[in-house]
Amino acid sequence: MTYEEFVDARLAPLLRYAVMLTGDPHQAQDLVQETMVRVQLNWRRVARADSPERYVRRMLTNQYVDWRRGSWVRRVLLRGEPDETVAVSTDHTQSAVDRDQIWSWLSRLPRRQRAVLVLRYYEDLPDAEIADVLGCAVGTVRSSISRALATLRAEYVEA
Repeated sequence: MTYEEFVDARLAPLLRYAVMLTGDPHQAQDLVQETMVRVQLNWRRVARADSPERYVRRMLTNQYVDWRRGSWVRRVLLRGEPDETVAVSTDHTQSAVDRDQIWSWLSRLPRRQRAVLVLRYYEDLPDAEIADVLGCAVGTVRSSISRALATLRAEYVEA
């Protein structure tokens, strides 16, 4: 398989995965672009891997976890305060509000915990594969999932 064939076959799923990690389609595109440049530069090593897709997913995840750790990048969410006096009917916009709330909660999780949740619930990977992607022990994966879900539950109860 050539690099071009790999990109044709796997770019869209990698981009969807990156969107789930970052919560922002534009940042996801930047993340995938940076990762794919690295993949192209190291294509011989990637192509020799047992599973090139898993190897690239691991590269992307590591890039996300390490990406822009500096304080110079902060995500700002602009939302108006709801007017309590106006009765709001429940319609399709409520799902958008709920989705925004979930993205907000996910964005406050540490990057590794967020990556573990995305790998588990979006990519539907078993613990062993998640551990392989993140380069950690299976027990670390399980404890990260447990901590992340506990944090999300606490946020949900507060809301």
